[in-house]
Amino acid sequence: MADLSNFDPNSVSLVSNNIFGLPTTEEDASLVLLPIPWEVTVSYCHGTARGPEQICKASLQVDLLDPDVKEGWRKGFYMRDPDKHMLLRSDYLRKEAELYLKFLIEGGDISENEFLKKTLVDVNKGTALMNEWVYSQTKSLLEQDKLVGLVGGDHSTPLGYIKALAEEKGEFGILQIDAHCDLRNGYEGFQYSHASIMYNVLNEVPAVTKLVQLGIRDYCEEELQYIEDNKERVHTFFDRDIKHRQYEGVNWATIANEVIDCLPQQVYISFDIDGLDPKLCPHTGTPVPGGFECEQIYYLFAKILASGRKLIGFDLSEVSSAHEEWDANVGARVLFKLCNLMVHPDNK
Repeated sequence: MADLSNFDPNSVSLVSNNIFGLPTTEEDASLVLLPIPWEVTVSYCHGTARGPEQICKASLQVDLLDPDVKEGWRKGFYMRDPDKHMLLRSDYLRKEAELYLKFLIEGGDISENEFLKKTLVDVNKGTALMNEWVYSQTKSLLEQDKLVGLVGGDHSTPLGYIKALAEEKGEFGILQIDAHCDLRNGYEGFQYSHASIMYNVLNEVPAVTKLVQLGIRDYCEEELQYIEDNKERVHTFFDRDIKHRQYEGVNWATIANEVIDCLPQQVYISFDIDGLDPKLCPHTGTPVPGGFECEQIYYLFAKILASGRKLIGFDLSEVSSAHEEWDANVGARVLFKLCNLMVHPDNK
């Protein structure tokens, strides 16, 4: 472990240190954060590719005392630098994708445009290569007995990590906090779209035995039908239903217990920041009215650990690199909570 004898957690965070101002190396860290600077298939607003970098900067403002895990930081958290080649590839393919999407929404017929047909092939190939890279990086970390958190980028980024976890941990469930179902099959022609992440997970990772979705409030008929057709594997807590029940007197503790009852013993958290109230993430790719306060979700997390379930990994996605830095500020605090949960004494 890192020598913390001269480190003062109450003092100013140094920019020369790593995430949250910690003087931790990757070798010393119990939890390694892998940033994925990728947003090729975003459908609306961009900015998430540089989210990890902005989260890291904002993390220097996060106090290190988490009331749930008061000295969790001593276990060592370390974030790698974003891969510059991946960021450049994301920027290049994003420009191609924008031309394709503009043509598509204006009513163009892709089958009649040879250039854009090639663009679609390039984007799908690029996202597949991204998935393979994420798989190899996370697989290596898991084989070193590291805890791993993935920081996006858009929500397409964790598929490779989920595959690596399945090989290492066996069967598990996913708790997805999100405004969207992400159950579209190849949205807009992009096989590995951010809007298809959970469809691809369920289709390609049989070890994921349960998907529990929380806060969903923007979805299509195709996704609703998928949920209806896969009730044994998918359980969706729609935001509208949650709020209507609360208006009629059902408390959050009761609903949280129902969520937990749907989860198996091993749990992976997939946290799309747009699952929160958009006042907390106004510049995320596709903000939707509704959603949660941070403390509601933190309360749920605490109850998951208290239930005896084990958190085996997480991703945090769709945090924007907005100039106002508010999104990154919130993202850094959510990330700190997720890191502390992974090293919680009860998470054994």
